[in-house]
Amino acid sequence: MQLDGIHHITCITGDAPRNVDFYVRVLGLRMAKKTVNQDDPTVYHLFYADDRGSPGADLTFFEYPNARPGRDGAGMIHRIAFRVADAAALDFWADRLGGEGIAVERVGDGALRFADPEGLGLELLADDSGDEPLTAAAPDIPAAHALRGFAGVRAYSADPAASTALLRDVLGFEPLDGGARGAGADHVAGAGGPPDGFASEWVSRGPRRGGFYGYDPAPEARGVGGAGTVHHIAWTAEDEDIEAWDERYRAAGRHTSGLVDRFYFRSVYSREPSGVLFEIATRGPGFAADEPPEAIGRRLSLPPKLEHLREQIEATLTPLPADPRAARVP
Repeated sequence: MQLDGIHHITCITGDAPRNVDFYVRVLGLRMAKKTVNQDDPTVYHLFYADDRGSPGADLTFFEYPNARPGRDGAGMIHRIAFRVADAAALDFWADRLGGEGIAVERVGDGALRFADPEGLGLELLADDSGDEPLTAAAPDIPAAHALRGFAGVRAYSADPAASTALLRDVLGFEPLDGGARGAGADHVAGAGGPPDGFASEWVSRGPRRGGFYGYDPAPEARGVGGAGTVHHIAWTAEDEDIEAWDERYRAAGRHTSGLVDRFYFRSVYSREPSGVLFEIATRGPGFAADEPPEAIGRRLSLPPKLEHLREQIEATLTPLPADPRAARVP
């Protein structure tokens, strides 16, 4: 039983139209599913991904209209890293983002950092993982420069060593050393970690994909959830293993949500010791469970348990552009 890298990452936005404009028009991702927060169906849950809506490329947002700006702190993911092909792709994105008035920071030859319109920390990393590129076709972004799925994330922690036993012994993460497991290898702080097994960089590597999980020292200011912050990260499990992951968490003395059916996947949630909310999510059934693969993301999709509330739900949601790729938000 093995996790297979990142499944999805869920964040918070206070402005869904602007969010759609940035992630679909500017970054070239596909709207892979337009649905609602199943725990609060008065707000959107928007999914951006590759053209197939694949685990490993799926960035999602809850929209709470006019939500206060958040502030990253201990127990929060503060940067999301995507893969791109190479340095030429980084050059392309530096020019494209700069043309949108977005400040960018080049970090060495292999990374580009910036933030979305609400301050969510993002990074592009030149990818040498060998994993399948997970890309979306956008009319004005060359296929060679398209985003290729997640590389990993970085979180703030006041005590990273406290998470070692869970990451290593329960979830099967490995210390990320300088021997590279694709994008993110140059982020290592102390190759392999000290002899006690502590590491500030980890990788979840399965048969198909890998994704890194790194820690940085927490700022003094307390974190505040809100627009521009990460709500949780999900790791990919095979469909038949989800019950066993819940049992493994419980055997290790961790509190869990129990199994949760999200219709497009099944999940179990638990906080890792740093405070970051982890989800383990199944690979299937996927976003084509209720609409043809070529049509995912074009209409509001509701799980069967909410379909009878469609008229009421649609009346409460923020209007979005009919054609996200053509959206233009001042």
